[in-house]
Amino acid sequence: MKRRERTVDVLVVGAGPAGLGAAAALAAAGVRRVEVLEREQAAGGVPRHCHHPGFGSTRAGGGSSGPEYARRCVTAAERAGATLRTGVTATGWTGPRTLDITGPGGLERITAGAVVLATGARERPRSARLVPGTRPEGVYTTGELQQAVHLHHQRIGRRAVVVGDEPISVAAAGTLRAAGVHLVARVTDRPPALPAALAPWLGAPLLTRTTVTALTGRTRLTGVALRHADGRTTTLACDTVVFTGDWIPEHELARSGGVPLDPGTRGPAHDAAHRTARPGVFAVGNLLHAVERAGTAAAEGQAVAAPVLRYLTTGDWPENRPALTVETPLAWIAPNLIDPEAPRPLDGRFLLRASRRLTAPLLTAHQDGRELYRGRLLRSVLPGRSLPLPAHWLDRADPRGGPVRITAGPTARPLRE
Repeated sequence: MKRRERTVDVLVVGAGPAGLGAAAALAAAGVRRVEVLEREQAAGGVPRHCHHPGFGSTRAGGGSSGPEYARRCVTAAERAGATLRTGVTATGWTGPRTLDITGPGGLERITAGAVVLATGARERPRSARLVPGTRPEGVYTTGELQQAVHLHHQRIGRRAVVVGDEPISVAAAGTLRAAGVHLVARVTDRPPALPAALAPWLGAPLLTRTTVTALTGRTRLTGVALRHADGRTTTLACDTVVFTGDWIPEHELARSGGVPLDPGTRGPAHDAAHRTARPGVFAVGNLLHAVERAGTAAAEGQAVAAPVLRYLTTGDWPENRPALTVETPLAWIAPNLIDPEAPRPLDGRFLLRASRRLTAPLLTAHQDGRELYRGRLLRSVLPGRSLPLPAHWLDRADPRGGPVRITAGPTARPLRE
C-alpha cells in the first residue's frame, strides 16, 4: 500500500499532559499546523484512568480527578487549534524529522518542521522484574489495574497484594478498594518510604525489607512467595498482585530514531530547552524523567513552545554540549546536557533522584576539577522521589568544557580523576 505523504509545522507524538501542553502552547503562539498523534483510542494519557484527586494542584488532596484533568488538557489543545489524532502509531523514522504513521486511514509519511516526543513512561512489568513462576491471571501493574477497573469495568479478584511503597502504591490500593478487593499487604524490599499515618487508611500491613521470590498458581494466581530480611520465608494467599512503581521511559521511538539516551534516566539526553542531540527533535514530560506529577509534565510541554518557535525561525541547534552526570548514590539528573545559551531549567532547578535513602545530603557539582556548587539539603531524600538542585551555578559552567559531575554525601568527597 502506498503511503500518503504530507507536511506539518510541528508533530507531537503522545497526547498525555506533556504532549497536549506543548500542542496548546504552540497553537496558541500562532503555529498553524500542529498535529498530535496518540496510539490509544482516547487522548489524555495516564490521568484518564486515575480517579484519585490531586491533578492540577500542588495542594495535597486538592485539584481534580485524573479524567477531569485529562479532559481539560484535551480541550485546551483543541481550542488553541491543534489537531488531535487517536488510534495512530508512529512506526519509525525515514528522515531527520520524517515519521511513518499507521492509523485507521492507512499508511502515512509525515515530515515536520520540528518533532516533539512526549511518549511518557510505563511501569516495568512482572516479566522484566524477573519474578519466577508461571503466567497466571491476576497479575497487574498499577496502570493495567486502573484501566481494568475504571475504563473496562472488569472484575479483579478478592484478595490482593501490592508490591511497592512509592506514592503510586497508594493509588493502587485506592483502586483495589474501589473495586471491592481486600488488600492483604503491601510489600517492599526497602525500608518504609511513605508516612506511617497512611497505614490506617490503607488498612493493610507494610512488609518492609521483604522480597517477592515467586508467584504461585497456574491458571489463576494463588499466592505470593516472600523472603524476609532475616531469612524467613512465607506465602501470602491472594488471587491478585499489583506491581507498582519502577518506571521506565517509553523510549522506543526515540531510540529507533538514533536519539541518544541518558544512562541514568534512560530517556533522551536533553538540555534545559528540551533539545535532544538530534536537530529539530525535542522531548518533554515523563519520557525524560520517569516519573513526575502530571502538572510537571504539562508545564514542560508548555515551556517547550518557546525553543520550538525559535528553532522554526532560525534553524539553530547547539553541538557538543557537556553532559551532567551523577555518582552513586544519586541515580539521575534532568536536564542532563548543558545549554550553551545557559537558560535555567524549569522553575530554576534540576531534578535529582537517589537510589537509596539519604539524610541531609551534601550536594556538590564539579567540572574539570573546579567546584561549581556546594550546598546541603536540610531534609531526607527517599528513593522514587525527586529532590531539587538549584541551577544558579550554571553561569559558572564552561559550555565547552568536560562533563559536570554531581555528587551527594554527608561530607565532601574527593574527586575521582
